[in-house]
Amino acid sequence: MKKRLILFFTLIVVNFLTASIASGHDTRTFELRTYFAHEGKLDDLLARFRDHTCALFERHGIENIGYWIPKDNPDNTLVYIIAYPSRLDQETMWQAFLDDPQWKAAYKASTAGGKLVNKVERVFMNATEFSMPVKKIQSNPERLFELRIYTANEGKLNHLDARFSDHTIGLFAKHGMENIAYFHPMPDQEGATNTLIYLIAHKDEAARNLSFDGFRQDEDWKVARAASEERAGGGLTIKGGVKSQFLLPTDFSPMR
Repeated sequence: MKKRLILFFTLIVVNFLTASIASGHDTRTFELRTYFAHEGKLDDLLARFRDHTCALFERHGIENIGYWIPKDNPDNTLVYIIAYPSRLDQETMWQAFLDDPQWKAAYKASTAGGKLVNKVERVFMNATEFSMPVKKIQSNPERLFELRIYTANEGKLNHLDARFSDHTIGLFAKHGMENIAYFHPMPDQEGATNTLIYLIAHKDEAARNLSFDGFRQDEDWKVARAASEERAGGGLTIKGGVKSQFLLPTDFSPMR
């Protein structure tokens, strides 16, 4: 009996791992970081990333995914996504980066006239089960990226995920939007139980607006939205719970 139970649970684990591999689920740990530069220091911050930080990240196993500047940037921000094999690797890799003599020298030289960064916001993320693998996609000409963050009503994140998985992603593609990646904050992060973070891309802002107009008017979307809200017993996101930011890739971003 004991051997049969061990075999049973072994088969469950094997099947789970096989399904994960077959689905192409990206299991890396991702980090979304937003740097708020001091007034007049954004160009210096970009230069430090271009000339030093990105290469040092890679040296220590931290993968550069993409770097962007908001299209409208009154707060002097740099937004970027990096990846690690796992959350445990993140701790050791980041510390190794901070301890690197070349980083210390670059930091010291770049801050001789004052610190470059006023504030840093960060969130560790997992790719959702329905996300496409996160690739460092090159494009010519450069695209307009859009970072969107949805805050779901209590207990409704699974319904929101299902709607994206079963309908929204396909309809985005139908209307000319490029799906890049979909994330949830990791369990110990703020908003872990009610937040969907995703990145899409467009040719330009005019094309983006045209795509969203077509998407919103699509009868398939209207049916999917109504059905998902009926199943969930109401709206899936809180009032004002959809935030959008247009992003332009930096000249050193792997994803363009």
